[in-house]
Amino acid sequence: MVNFNDVVSARDRIKKYISLTPLDFSMVLSKERTKVYLKLECQQKQKAFKVRGALSKISSLTDEEKERGVIAVSSGNHGAGVSFASYLLGIKNAKVFVPETAPKAKVDKIKYYGAEIVQVGKNYDEAHKVALDEMKKNNMTYIDSCSDVQLIAGQGTVGLEIMEQNSDIDTIIVPIGGGGLITGISVAAKHMNPNVKIIGVQTAACPAMVKSLEDNVLYEEFPSEDSICDALIGGVTEIPFKMAKKCIDDILVVSEESIRKATKLLLTEEKVVAEPSGAVGVAALLENPKYFEGKNIAIVISGGNLDKDLMEKIISS
Repeated sequence: MVNFNDVVSARDRIKKYISLTPLDFSMVLSKERTKVYLKLECQQKQKAFKVRGALSKISSLTDEEKERGVIAVSSGNHGAGVSFASYLLGIKNAKVFVPETAPKAKVDKIKYYGAEIVQVGKNYDEAHKVALDEMKKNNMTYIDSCSDVQLIAGQGTVGLEIMEQNSDIDTIIVPIGGGGLITGISVAAKHMNPNVKIIGVQTAACPAMVKSLEDNVLYEEFPSEDSICDALIGGVTEIPFKMAKKCIDDILVVSEESIRKATKLLLTEEKVVAEPSGAVGVAALLENPKYFEGKNIAIVISGGNLDKDLMEKIISS
């Protein structure tokens, strides 16, 4: 499992490549007894926290492993993060597998920093199967999007920064997809202040971590309803699931309507561009004001890759 020293070591390896993102006070969201701060990972390199984990994992490889190359499966922020990290660290053989259905804009973003794109399969699972075959054939290193100690340690640097930027923070609200971000943040934050509460947020369309913990079953695949939060759809991964009971104090489930309101509020009131998956923490606050009353809160805005057409729809709604 991941420990605090893993997070500190990850920061030492990646700090020259990443941005120290702001922890900005929000007058709009704060109340008389509740102070709210926004950790703006939407302003990170690649507009998402994912680059931290990719850099942490790839920088931990041996020279021989780097020479053999890395492989990932993603049509979103993780793929872009792996491509960017490979470029920064001089990895010449980086392959990102994406489904044939992946949007061209996302594929182009991954391709921009030099990773080889392999478009294969009708969905993520089919692309993943081909990628694993390629990995074994060429002895490459697979860069998992969530379930990896070094990757989670890299994501945990977000928590390290929050507690250093404001030691009065007593509650951190974090989106949950596969679970790597929240568990990494928790390891760092709870080491620095054992009393800090780590609150996860999932969309009601896909509460995979909630159900996994309720049933004590790892749901690596989980049925989803239609959701505006494409980055939070899917199951939970193994290492975050094993860490979750110790790392997560509570999980709140929010509606799609609240997520749209939160994304619009960030755009129009805070002038912050957040993708819906990155805005779910604000949605949780809007739905549960009494739950958070009297707290000093950091909300992790985990990504800012908001599609232009979707942005226009949200603003006009």
